[in-house]
Amino acid sequence: PYTTLFRSKGKLVPTRDLIKTPEQIEGIRKSGVVNTGCLDAVAEIIRPGLNTQEIDDLCMQYCKDNNAIPACLNYEGYPKSVCTSINEVVCHGIPKEEDVLEEGDIINVDMTTIVDGYYADASRMFIVGGKTTPEKEQLVRVAKECLEIGMEAAKPYSFVGDIGHAIEKHCKKYGYGVVRDLCGHGVGIQFHEEPEVLHYGHRGTGMLLVPGMVFTIEPMINMGTYKVFIDADDPYGWEVITGDEKPSAQWEHTLVMTETGVEILTH
Repeated sequence: PYTTLFRSKGKLVPTRDLIKTPEQIEGIRKSGVVNTGCLDAVAEIIRPGLNTQEIDDLCMQYCKDNNAIPACLNYEGYPKSVCTSINEVVCHGIPKEEDVLEEGDIINVDMTTIVDGYYADASRMFIVGGKTTPEKEQLVRVAKECLEIGMEAAKPYSFVGDIGHAIEKHCKKYGYGVVRDLCGHGVGIQFHEEPEVLHYGHRGTGMLLVPGMVFTIEPMINMGTYKVFIDADDPYGWEVITGDEKPSAQWEHTLVMTETGVEILTH
């Protein structure tokens, strides 16, 4: 149902159905409050010895207690309510009892909530035990900087490509790889909508960003190569691993474009 139009200069322009009404934005904002609360609850329990199934259990219960639905559960065969991606797992890590967190691990917890039919999507990185190697600490920090730089580049009437250009430029300073096979996306009425928000690319490319659009920025930053593969041992075909099995980090927010810049809906 989501389509695009072309301007005479060949630029992608959003159609009216990509621009959310104030009522829809308020609904997404309410979902974002639950999403943030869920990730805050996860932050309180992250520790060495915790297994990722316990994270999933917490998120499932938090959703039940707050009249929310975890969007990941049963989405295209995904079996759990949240994604827990440790070290070299880029994204879509499936919670399981045998995945026990160790001191110095880094883990991304990615949660999407549905409240009254509205979707909000965010993820955070956690350093297990509070301390890891300097290399992993830098990766986690730079990945967060990439999200912040991407948000700063997202100006009204700029282009999606401006976001990716700014993120990729920052990563190159550290020799990191920006994952290309996965990207941010429109969100709010559905789990995944247009536009695709690439985290690499060129200024002035991609869709025009206009007030009322709601989308995620979620750069996946690898310590080594940008290439990834699907874990052959994952029976569900979801877990994404770095091509060289070096660590990866990601941060994500759901954002609404305003007349002055983006507003975070998953604070």
